[in-house]
Amino acid sequence: MTTRAVATGIGHYLPERVVENSWFEEFLDTSDEWIRTRSGIERRHFAAEGETTSRMAAHASRAALDSAGITADDIDAVIVATSTPDLTFPSVATMVQNELGMTRGFGFDIQAVCAGFIYALSTANAMIVSGQAQRILVIGAETFSRIMDWEDRSTCVLFGDGAGALVLEARSGSGNASDRGVLATDLNSDGRYREMLYVDGGVSTSGTAGKLRMQGNPLFRQAVAKLAATADAALGKAGLGHDDVDWIVPHQANIRIIQGTAKKLDVPMEKVVVTVQDHGNTSAASIPLALSVAVSEGKIRPGQLLVAEAIGGGLAWGAVVLRW
Repeated sequence: MTTRAVATGIGHYLPERVVENSWFEEFLDTSDEWIRTRSGIERRHFAAEGETTSRMAAHASRAALDSAGITADDIDAVIVATSTPDLTFPSVATMVQNELGMTRGFGFDIQAVCAGFIYALSTANAMIVSGQAQRILVIGAETFSRIMDWEDRSTCVLFGDGAGALVLEARSGSGNASDRGVLATDLNSDGRYREMLYVDGGVSTSGTAGKLRMQGNPLFRQAVAKLAATADAALGKAGLGHDDVDWIVPHQANIRIIQGTAKKLDVPMEKVVVTVQDHGNTSAASIPLALSVAVSEGKIRPGQLLVAEAIGGGLAWGAVVLRW
């Protein structure tokens, strides 16, 4: 028998404030049509004053725990993927532990920007398969609205806030591709591309949080090629092909990137989960948010094969093949 990390619960949280594209017309030279045409985004959610990454992560975690039918006492570890923590330290994960009343186990954060949830999921899978934990809460949570340059129309219209959480649990499998759970992962990074997407501040440089900077067109070209390649690599490791895929759950950055990657993978858009129109780019929260919405809508069902893939600053990118 083989130990598999199986998804047993999913949940998400979005701030109450919904910001339509038209809001940006009040202070930027932009329009709803311009934003929709170039990104596919129609609206996004912004955190309220005092609403932190850890608070949103805790909300999503409670929903995931309820979905799994367990309590925080059943969790061995909390892994949070975020680039927008409440504080420099301690970790958001330990704050979530406290919010949930969890006094056992351990927690830590992972920072791989928009690819963060893929990295966190891969790490959680490795810990479960190696026997270090039985149940792990894997979270992606971001408040990117706090690092926007509101004078840069090419970036500030793209991002939103939110959180998604997934419960992974050790289960026995047969060791083949018919098993439920994580079947394969593929992680990559290349620091040569740092200038394409970064924040111009930090503890050891400016001593400030900084603002997000992005080179849109070069990043687009890198994203489509690298996302398709990592999805192919993960499927190959699992011994599966494109025809086996029921759903692609991509990082929700831009509809053109999503469409370009699907085309490169020869997967019809009918098999791609798309939520970018309602959430914008929520970085590490993007995939668990999309996954949770798709499950709640009845699109994703037990036994179906999913490929989740993402790319973010670093550049860092990767994919996970998971049977739901």
